[in-house]
Amino acid sequence: MNHPRRWLTVLVVAATVVGAVGPASASPVSSGRSAARIDVIATGLDNPRGLTLAPGGLILVTEAGRAGTGPCIPGSAGPEFCLSATGAVTAIQHGHQRRIVTGLPSLGTRNASEVLGPHDIALTSAGALVTLGLGADPALRARLGRAGALIGQIVRLTHYVPRRFADLAAFEAANNPDRGQPGTGPDSNPYGLTPVSGGGVVATDAGGNDLLRIDGKGRISTLAVFPVRPTPGPGGAVIPMHFVPTTVVRGPDGAYYVGQLTGFPFPVGGAKVWRVVPGHAPTVYADGFTNIIDIAFDRRGRLIVLEIAKNGLLSGDPAGALIRVERNGTRTELASTGLVTPTSVAVGGDGSFYVSNKGTLVGVGEVLRIRTPR
Repeated sequence: MNHPRRWLTVLVVAATVVGAVGPASASPVSSGRSAARIDVIATGLDNPRGLTLAPGGLILVTEAGRAGTGPCIPGSAGPEFCLSATGAVTAIQHGHQRRIVTGLPSLGTRNASEVLGPHDIALTSAGALVTLGLGADPALRARLGRAGALIGQIVRLTHYVPRRFADLAAFEAANNPDRGQPGTGPDSNPYGLTPVSGGGVVATDAGGNDLLRIDGKGRISTLAVFPVRPTPGPGGAVIPMHFVPTTVVRGPDGAYYVGQLTGFPFPVGGAKVWRVVPGHAPTVYADGFTNIIDIAFDRRGRLIVLEIAKNGLLSGDPAGALIRVERNGTRTELASTGLVTPTSVAVGGDGSFYVSNKGTLVGVGEVLRIRTPR
């Protein structure tokens, strides 16, 4: 088992060795009504996703990668996904960036319109843990062969090499926690992570519609199952809308808070933040959002919500939004202009926000630093 501070020391060295790219550009961008300052601190990323902040000013971001040449499997929504080894973890520190982990498995459509791979990263006493997305029936994973065996799992990075830690896809195949809800079947897409004591994590399975607890030995248990809701579709017919939990964070009160993307038809204002206390049914904490991709809490205990598409995923508008929710429920849009399909947010010690931007694009993904009026 790796000691977390020792592991971080290795990362800090790796992020600053000769050959690091930099310095990254700084590009102030007006975000409209909030007059936020947005600086680009990393560029050239392939589908950047989860962010985590570490001591020493180190920022780690997962890259889901690029479309591959195969083997291929059908995804849960129909399109075919093909395997590659283009997933990565990039370290950013003091104006420099470098891919410190490469060759992670990734699944992408042939036209790169959708890529699943390294989705999130958490630093624990068991080391760095990364979710690897699947987005399909776990039974199909075998078709990917040995190169795709880690897809659908949480892996631990040991000396920059991924080792199996917890197999969420196998858990879904064996248990299917949302069984019996309309329109559901075995489907696993490991996504968000938050660390817990003992080297474990709590994770969202965006395909399984559930929240899972994984202890320091990789043993999995179900914390919550989220509802499928009947929702009017584009033609007026009522269809089952899946929950699609994308993100989890532990709140100031010790409860878990889960952000909801929603499945098709991705209704504007239809996404919610749910509060989960183990042993109790999930309850709605805040609603009226659109396609939540990540959440966090700031130093004052205020909820921060990141929307990947503020006008809805079916709108064709890639603009996202960063929103702060006060304790009394008042909401402020902190930034939108300059946010293009953003995928993750982290709050710095000085109150700055770090955002993975252009998180569904290849080769042009970014990490932004956003500073807003207090």
